[in-house]
Amino acid sequence: MNARSTSRHELIADAALALLAERGMRGLTHRAVDEAAGLPQGSTSNLARTRSALLETAAWRLAEREAAVLTPNELPATPDTRGGDGADAVADALSLALHRYLSRHRQLVVARYELALEATRRPELRAVYDRAGRAFREPMAAMLAAAGSTEPERHTLTMVAWCDGMLFSCTAGQFHAAAPSLDALRTSCTEVLRGVLGR
Repeated sequence: MNARSTSRHELIADAALALLAERGMRGLTHRAVDEAAGLPQGSTSNLARTRSALLETAAWRLAEREAAVLTPNELPATPDTRGGDGADAVADALSLALHRYLSRHRQLVVARYELALEATRRPELRAVYDRAGRAFREPMAAMLAAAGSTEPERHTLTMVAWCDGMLFSCTAGQFHAAAPSLDALRTSCTEVLRGVLGR
């Protein structure tokens, strides 16, 4: 795939994510994506002929954009070398990621929830959504193991659930009006981690 087609692919996928966040699942159509992306009619259909293909394209692009919320060197894979016990580094990374989502990428969070709900009804989208989700889940397990978790898989569920709960509450739930500060997120994350790691 050349640079031009890659750029058009991303343009279409980004427009689809924006529509999901703005209008919900019912507002996502091939024609609407063409219009939102400023492309000739039929452009989206050439890339993703079916609705399922369009949703899968959006899910993969969502995973790409979410992977860029933190740079690789911001994700600790080894215990904290600053005198902490590993939990400090994990709390730093998770709170920074959550703060960036809530302050810069709320649209991605809303689009993710739209896709997650639709995945409960579409097995083909479920498979794509779950594969994309491993890009977050697996590093989480590695970080927790490095921080001293004796059950990283079980603890990953706890931490992912906490992160998802915080994002939902502050984006679409009871606390949507004001996002918590980075310091507040770090304090909460540290409290949860200490409980998970038994410290």
